[in-house]
Amino acid sequence: MSALIIGADKLGNIPVFLHDQGVKEIIHWDGRKKGMRKMEIPESVEMVICLYDFLEHRLTERVKKVTKERDIPCVFARRSISDLSKQWDRCIGCNKCQKH
Repeated sequence: MSALIIGADKLGNIPVFLHDQGVKEIIHWDGRKKGMRKMEIPESVEMVICLYDFLEHRLTERVKKVTKERDIPCVFARRSISDLSKQWDRCIGCNKCQKH
């Protein structure tokens, strides 16, 4: 599975956690640069993870819209392993994630 992480300058242990969950490829956008809302989510991405304490409101709205249109699972979590793990478990139980 490939995942796009949006938010945070540094990811800390998050890539290790994601690799343990079966994510093979990680793309990271820090979410701070001007014009991020215009960037296109790559077609190869199978899941989007938003670290919302580091994102602007309009960018989160755009991500929600695009992931819904493309039927891609989207996880919103704080930049901490404990919160990401909790939100990940919720997402894995949904129908969208079970097909990936």
